[in-house]
Amino acid sequence: MDIVITGQQAWDVEIGSNCKNIALEFSRKHRVLYVNSPLDRISALKNGDDPKVMKRREVIRKKQSGIEEIKENLWVLYPDRMIESINWIPSQAIFNVLNKRNNRIFAKSIGNAVKNLGFGPYIHFNDNDMFRSFYLKDILKPRLSIYYSRDYMLAVDYWKKHGASLEPQLIAKSDLCVANSTYLADYCKRYNKHSHYVGQGCDLDIFMDGIHSAEPVDMKEIGRPRIGYVGALQSLRLDMELLHYIAQNRPEWSLVLVGPEDNEFLQSSLHALPNVIFTGSRNVDQLPAYINSFDVCLNPQLLNEVTIGNYPRKIDEYLAVGKPTVATQTDAMSVFADHVYLGKTKEDYVSLIERALAENTQTKIAARRQFASAHTWENSVEAIYNAVRAAGVPL
Repeated sequence: MDIVITGQQAWDVEIGSNCKNIALEFSRKHRVLYVNSPLDRISALKNGDDPKVMKRREVIRKKQSGIEEIKENLWVLYPDRMIESINWIPSQAIFNVLNKRNNRIFAKSIGNAVKNLGFGPYIHFNDNDMFRSFYLKDILKPRLSIYYSRDYMLAVDYWKKHGASLEPQLIAKSDLCVANSTYLADYCKRYNKHSHYVGQGCDLDIFMDGIHSAEPVDMKEIGRPRIGYVGALQSLRLDMELLHYIAQNRPEWSLVLVGPEDNEFLQSSLHALPNVIFTGSRNVDQLPAYINSFDVCLNPQLLNEVTIGNYPRKIDEYLAVGKPTVATQTDAMSVFADHVYLGKTKEDYVSLIERALAENTQTKIAARRQFASAHTWENSVEAIYNAVRAAGVPL
């Protein structure tokens, strides 16, 4: 089977992404063309000195090939045509006309690459690309079109502006939809009955080994019990009032927060509490040791449009180390209900942390680790394959 992927994440962006991991897993059995988004005019003008923009210009000028082989069965396409920057346009009707033109330009680059690689009838896998890929099913006529929802994009003003109209239409006209959280799967089902929850893959090897990690030096003097969080400290996503309540009401607990802080966290009253410890940023390879040094792990998530549908990969990391975990109850957290203590209020958090401290056993540790180990990219992609088979396309 041949698969063409379009999406939000360019291959040459340094950070990882779901879609890049899915592409690598697809390429174990199938030929895959991973398409970077085309260069848009404003990005070309504003970021002309960026090596990534310079490379795309070289491709557009036909000075180098836009197709790169990454590994066996996997190629990346740098489109050889520029599109216009149109999201600023207030009129939905005018936006739609220009967006269709952008889609035709984008589709021409994809069509030429597919022909050059000798692809046959292919599956189009669209990673949340609701604008540039809106008309690709109509223009390219793939064998099957799949819309992949892994974030609630409409919570962000940029996407909400025109996406509130376009994303439901795109979901409806796709042959099937797959989502990495139950919340997003239910969202897609509002517009397309062929919507499936396919779970989330995680790279957990270093966390599975984290149970043997030595205690970090800066943790040795911190008293127990240690209640810890690992990750970016962002006020948009985390409940600072909840953290303050826990620390104030249980001064005998050490609340350890590992990660970079946004301005709101930097200026928060949490810094004035003697039992709240901020370690600052740590490298990814150091995180399992910090998690292993905690007695209970937290995910004190705020409930808002940005967070409510997200799959919390952090929870898998905690569970892979075997740690008892307390988190905010959301639809997306329902799949963790047997292994995570889920609370709704600040009072819930305190009582659940107490339970987590009292109930921890080797049996529970083993069960958590076994549960987390099932959340692999192989299993997530197999769930996508099952959805494709259900749509009548053999693999």
